[in-house]
Amino acid sequence: MFSSSLWWLLLVGGVLVLVGFRPAAPEPKVVAELELSRYMGKWYAVAHIPNWFERGCQAGTTATYTLLADGTIEVVNECYDAAGRKRVARGRAWILNPQEPGRLKVSFLQLFGHWFFAGNYWILALGKDYSYAVVGEPQRKYGWVLSRTPILSPAAWEEIKAILQDNGYDWAKFVFIDQSPNVAPSR
Repeated sequence: MFSSSLWWLLLVGGVLVLVGFRPAAPEPKVVAELELSRYMGKWYAVAHIPNWFERGCQAGTTATYTLLADGTIEVVNECYDAAGRKRVARGRAWILNPQEPGRLKVSFLQLFGHWFFAGNYWILALGKDYSYAVVGEPQRKYGWVLSRTPILSPAAWEEIKAILQDNGYDWAKFVFIDQSPNVAPSR
């Protein structure tokens, strides 16, 4: 017969198998160096993992970053809804630790001069020329591919897919963002 400790070990092991226990995945790797002045400016969100706070955005999503005198970053996210109306969200981002410049926090809720409910904004990779950025967070619930242009080359997409996979992301969860409002010929 089984000893009582072996019985408990088998019972606990069986329960863990049934509930799908998985060890925690290692945190995504972030960039070791970040030149904030080069990161500032307008980025086109060309792919993302869909999330509740971008639900009304149908096309043309962009993010514009401006470094402020106090060292924080003004964030202006814009997109177009299904009716073609522009939507704008303004927020603040900041680096928590200068030794880890790729780990930022961002908030879109300001009350009484303070920013609340900040989320993780981790820069996982940058194109050598800052032509693209891969952004994520520790639980891999959110992710974005940003580009300086509305369209990325096939070679850049292959690099980005490999970066996401190396960081434990499932590329199949990402969807492309319609950037046609930003590439349409001007009238």
